[in-house]
Amino acid sequence: MNILRQTAAITALNFRNLTQRFWPSMVIVVGLAAAIAVLLSMMSVTQGIRQVYINSGDRMRAIIVTATADGEGDSAITRDQAALITDAPGIAKGADGKPLADRGLNMGIPVLRKDGSKGYTTMRGYGPMAQQVRPEFHIIAGRMFRFGQREMVVGEGARFLFQNMNIGDDVILPGGPWKIVGIFKAGDITDGQVVGDTETMMPALHKTAYNSILVRLASYGSLDTLKRALTTNPALSVKVERHSDWYNRAAGNNSNFLAKLAYAIGAILAIGALFGCLNTMYSAVSSRGREIATLRALGFSAIPVMVSVILETLVLSIGGALIGAAAAFLLYNGKQDFFGTNVFHLTVSPGLVALGIIWAAVVALLGGLPPSIRAARRPVVDALRAT
Repeated sequence: MNILRQTAAITALNFRNLTQRFWPSMVIVVGLAAAIAVLLSMMSVTQGIRQVYINSGDRMRAIIVTATADGEGDSAITRDQAALITDAPGIAKGADGKPLADRGLNMGIPVLRKDGSKGYTTMRGYGPMAQQVRPEFHIIAGRMFRFGQREMVVGEGARFLFQNMNIGDDVILPGGPWKIVGIFKAGDITDGQVVGDTETMMPALHKTAYNSILVRLASYGSLDTLKRALTTNPALSVKVERHSDWYNRAAGNNSNFLAKLAYAIGAILAIGALFGCLNTMYSAVSSRGREIATLRALGFSAIPVMVSVILETLVLSIGGALIGAAAAFLLYNGKQDFFGTNVFHLTVSPGLVALGIIWAAVVALLGGLPPSIRAARRPVVDALRAT
């Protein structure tokens, strides 16, 4: 308890004297604020992409693609194979007794971003069962495209980020223009895409095969029944995956690179902040030599002196981290952005803020420990003579 009282007393004295060391102390605060703001702003992209992919999956759906396909665009399922797949057991039935299965297309189309640069987004083909299979899909402006017609609906994210994506505009495909008749929202990755009728798209795009079949499962456990029926059928060479697992894997593949890049840049900035901590705290310990020596002469032990220096560094560093996190949250959280063909909202989550605080605490410990050891080990007589 004596050590705790000594630590509290020295720490309180340190913070009372901070006004005399205000600008040197701000080196730590500003350095950590900048490092954490940059880290969290970059991680908000990773978090946003991961979240939009996770939102795209549904535990009560399954996706079927060819066995060798890594993505929907690599898959090709013929009409005969599609008929076998949609008749398989384990698929939920609609009110009319038909299987809730949607035969889909997936391909990239060139677009112009609002800033004038060229890019790509994804064009999907949906069938008559699409909205029953995807209940999250809602038309929020205009109307749904008519099957058999050259009409499309676009996601609200695509309308926000790309040119010529409003109702009445045309999407130009090899076979001619397709009129945009509605805007939809699904709350997932498709919000940055355009959607039309699969069967009308196929001849227009000179395609003879679907890319995937998306089905609603009869029950959570029906996936095994469906998988067994399809993978043991010699007429098929497909793989069956729970829709949520499919997109969880895609989330990892798409966000891991960005996360590594963010950590690398954050580490570089953190190293800079670390040297700022070291220089500032060494200077503080040196300027307070007489004060520390006097405390030691009065009977204060080395450990409270050490701990007080580390606590001061921690408070300054975490304060800087909170400022940086607040800046990242205010500037980026909820902002709509895009990466590649993905449209998403930047996300500065509580988990990311906690990550920033942990980074700051680690920098504080590494930056405060050497000066604290120096303060604790310095002989009292030498400190008094030096001052």
